[in-house]
Amino acid sequence: KNLKYLEYELFLNDDLIGSHIFNFSKKGELLYVNTRGQFKISKLGLNLMNYQTNTEEIYEKGQLLKFKSKTNQNDKKKYVNLKFNKSEGIFEVDGSSFKGKTEASSIVGSWWNHEIIKKNKQISAVSGRIMPQKVRFLGKKKINLNNQTYNSLHFHLLSDDNKPTEKKKINLHIWYDSETLIWLNMSYDKIGR
Repeated sequence: KNLKYLEYELFLNDDLIGSHIFNFSKKGELLYVNTRGQFKISKLGLNLMNYQTNTEEIYEKGQLLKFKSKTNQNDKKKYVNLKFNKSEGIFEVDGSSFKGKTEASSIVGSWWNHEIIKKNKQISAVSGRIMPQKVRFLGKKKINLNNQTYNSLHFHLLSDDNKPTEKKKINLHIWYDSETLIWLNMSYDKIGR
């Protein structure tokens, strides 16, 4: 792919609350993905959530080598510093919620990367927490975005734990373009749609 830029508007119950921007660049065999995102949720003049994040991902031939994130969520500083240990074939994670190692078959929760639907373990892009996940394919669907119709593949991702659905850390629907596999849309059921 020669993808250079993706920009998403974030909505909560049809109200624009923020954006998430992805910039892609290649240097030799390396792919760099830099993102910045922000959103704010207010109700009756009270700030319920204020969120800003910046990340960098570095890949070589599809293998994630490094991931860094700095996030401010309601004035709480969160971070992830992840690197791939080639000799051991594992990820080493230094995050605000997890410090340790995990299998290279895990994936960072970065929605632009459709490989996330093939994995059973997700690494939080905000805190480094390791979360088992289940992915269910819900079918092909035509969706309209910005007055354009896309053929999409619809997936539901859920935490693979014994918690009730409303308490799961992962509970989202995601749509990818059926031809290009570019991320089209997502709804996160935990805080609204």
